[in-house]
Amino acid sequence: MRLPSGTKLGPYEIISPLGAGGMGEVYRARDTRLNRDVAVKVLPQHLSAQPEVRARFEREAKTVSSLNHPNICTLFDVGVEGDTDYLVMELVEGETLAERLTKGPVPVDEVLRLGSQIAEALGRAHRAGVVHRDLKPGNVMLTRSGAKLMDFGLARVSGLAAAPGGGASESGVTVAAAPRSPMMSQPLTAEGTIVGTFQYMAPEQLEGREADARSDVWALGCVLYEMTTGRRAFEGASQASLISSIMREEPRPLFEIMPLAPQALDRLVRECLAKDPELRVQNAHDVKLQLDWIRSAGSQASVAAPVLTKHRSRERVLWAVALTVVTLGAIAAVLFSRGAGSAGFAVHAAIPAPPGALFSSSYDTPIPLALSADGTQMAFCARSGEGPDMLWVRALDSAEAKALAGTEGATSPFFSADGRSLGFFAHGKLLRVDIAGGPVVPLADAADPRGGTWSRDGVILFAPSGTTSIARVSAEGGKVTAVTALDKALGESTHRYPQFLPDGRHFLYLARRAGAGAGNEPTIYAAELGAKRPKRVLGVASNVRFASGYLLYVQDGVLLAQPFDAGRLTTTGAPVTVAADVRWENRFSRGVFAVSNNGVLAYMTGRSQTRTQLLWMDRTGRPLERVGESMDYTYGGTPEISPDGKSAAMAVLNPERGTSTVFVVDLATGRSSRLTVDETDHPSCAWTQDGRGVVVSTPGHGKSTLVLCRMGGTQADTLIRAEELMWPTSVSPDGRFVLYYRQKGADDSDMDLFAAAIGSGGTGVTLAATSASEYAGKLSWDGRYAAYVSDESGKPEVYVVTFPERTGKWQVSQGGGKEPRWSRDGRELFYIDEGNNLQSVEVVPSPQGFQAGAVRKLFQFHGAGGLWRYDISADGSKFLVTVPPSEEAPPPVTLVTRWTAKLGK
Repeated sequence: MRLPSGTKLGPYEIISPLGAGGMGEVYRARDTRLNRDVAVKVLPQHLSAQPEVRARFEREAKTVSSLNHPNICTLFDVGVEGDTDYLVMELVEGETLAERLTKGPVPVDEVLRLGSQIAEALGRAHRAGVVHRDLKPGNVMLTRSGAKLMDFGLARVSGLAAAPGGGASESGVTVAAAPRSPMMSQPLTAEGTIVGTFQYMAPEQLEGREADARSDVWALGCVLYEMTTGRRAFEGASQASLISSIMREEPRPLFEIMPLAPQALDRLVRECLAKDPELRVQNAHDVKLQLDWIRSAGSQASVAAPVLTKHRSRERVLWAVALTVVTLGAIAAVLFSRGAGSAGFAVHAAIPAPPGALFSSSYDTPIPLALSADGTQMAFCARSGEGPDMLWVRALDSAEAKALAGTEGATSPFFSADGRSLGFFAHGKLLRVDIAGGPVVPLADAADPRGGTWSRDGVILFAPSGTTSIARVSAEGGKVTAVTALDKALGESTHRYPQFLPDGRHFLYLARRAGAGAGNEPTIYAAELGAKRPKRVLGVASNVRFASGYLLYVQDGVLLAQPFDAGRLTTTGAPVTVAADVRWENRFSRGVFAVSNNGVLAYMTGRSQTRTQLLWMDRTGRPLERVGESMDYTYGGTPEISPDGKSAAMAVLNPERGTSTVFVVDLATGRSSRLTVDETDHPSCAWTQDGRGVVVSTPGHGKSTLVLCRMGGTQADTLIRAEELMWPTSVSPDGRFVLYYRQKGADDSDMDLFAAAIGSGGTGVTLAATSASEYAGKLSWDGRYAAYVSDESGKPEVYVVTFPERTGKWQVSQGGGKEPRWSRDGRELFYIDEGNNLQSVEVVPSPQGFQAGAVRKLFQFHGAGGLWRYDISADGSKFLVTVPPSEEAPPPVTLVTRWTAKLGK
């Protein structure tokens, strides 16, 4: 029974609930004697009802309360108020490790630091004769000062189990496991003769034997494994299969999942997870010593840690440290020697994301990686927490990276020839920033960019969108001119990924064609500035780079190098494999790699994350429940909730075909059904207000069609045909108008906002059509106003205009805004600011027209791949968003020196 605010338990006054679980309910309370806030846990009746259990519990609680340690949540008091037994604990502010792991793996240095703190806390308890018995991420709190263990020694009521070699233990009485984080997918748990959370239980516990300190060491090994990889060490579809996995199987080595993981850490985790307790690391203090050793030796240590099971050797430790220093020194000498060329041997290294940051998803951040020409600097896109992607730069002879101010939303970085500046794209613009610091300088419009390159003469070539040719602009800004032209006779639909050759006059680029078949294959061309006819080089679909006498490109995840004569612009030999499992995005024909002029290569591995999952979140940003199965939702798509709030329409990508199909998802059951039945591309959609149909787009060959698809049938009516690409976003309540934005043409990436009368063939209202880009329009539910995004001020902002007659216009956001959405009651307008914060704007009733009231920040959220895709429930209490389906973070960047030394081996 939940206690109301103001309830007194002895001197403790209940303030508000914090959570609940099998061990009882937890409340924030006020200690009226000492005038401090505490956490009060009210114990369940089945525990309090047995006098012998209560006595044993109080005896153990007294022992636990003596564990005064900065990494242990302190137990202050045990009390009884009437029939209510309760515990009083330190109130710890922060997030649980389980909550942190929903965001992906923990950086290795943090694994070592936090793991050492957890191990130290366990060691302190073990020396006092207290065994935790339910160590798991949900029982570790992360605070500003570090890790704190929660529910220490209270997960099960029993006599104190001594460490190996200690005294005998009493038999115990089992209770439920402690509360779990609501943000984690719930692990399998059970009550009965086996206590705890199965995923973290040692084999001896599963066999019903008494847990001791070595059982906690096993759980610590599981926690370290999960922190490092973002995956649980043992998994199973059922309790039986999970137990079988723990008893018989070995988890995958850490470095197979996270190449950054030091071998020493992998060795330590495997020793913690030895099935036989006698072969396991014998106490938590030894685990702490090993973690501290690995951290001091460097997280990139390639040697294994000394064995510290039953016998430790100080001499072995010293020799291992010495070997590590020599190894790291050798790697540094190879990495950073000038003029290294291709002689000698190749050296591989893993470059982690900055502490507390994650590399950006390359799916929505095109090629988020660049190397300077001299191979001394790496630029990349990464984010901290739920914040926006930013540009970071790391000198490769340094362990630290720095974020460049003002680069929020950055994608596709590329270095200037002298390595002092970076070009990049953000908010529909091509921009430039000096690495040493200074303002971000806008150079040109680039609504949907496909790469850039910077010559030694200060010329920048770039692809403004996925449907344009290559354009040119000075690095100082100015006029933008086309340097290539789409060949309509060949059916070319895009030129992208330009790359200057060493002479600064010639450049490479990829041309793709619509359709398939003979003569329609993608082609790499070489062209010269000012010349009209390009030269065909290769028939491959990939971004391409020239370095060290080779063209580098990716096919099906394999990085290939092919000899190339840069003077004659022709290949001179067959391709050779350089690396496998390079991240590859078939839809965009790009691999994630970069190369310098002096033999340094960098690339990302693994499959690009295109699959996403629908998730409900409340107004504080707390995850509620996932909806349906993960799908390849189109990168520009958004979940569109039906007018009755029961379904959501969403464009789903077919990665093999590169086209999208609109599906409708039942929000109650998670079942999805296909709405569009043809094989053409349908990347966006919008519901009619009666809920009986969905307007979908069908782009192709630089043209577009808007089609109305009826629910429950196969009828599809063509509404509008246009020469421009059109993207439907909203339908008016009376069904008369469809709101959409369109691109003006293949060589002009500006977008304009229109409302076409349905059945008119395209005639209607022009809402916003200027030299700026206007897009993402949304009609209010009463049809009186349209909110949209425009970059007329120099950055994207949210505006509102009256509809259908444009008699008024108001700017809503200040300092950046995108993705506007209206509440159903018309009282709120939501948008996303530059910091990925969801903002709520009060809409004030006014006879003079639209009036914006108070602005409230609800929560920050990164979304799937860095894009906020969301819609609002009918009652306005929650948001349907897209998130990655797994907790895996992008792996570290693989760095190779003297990569040409590998060729031919």
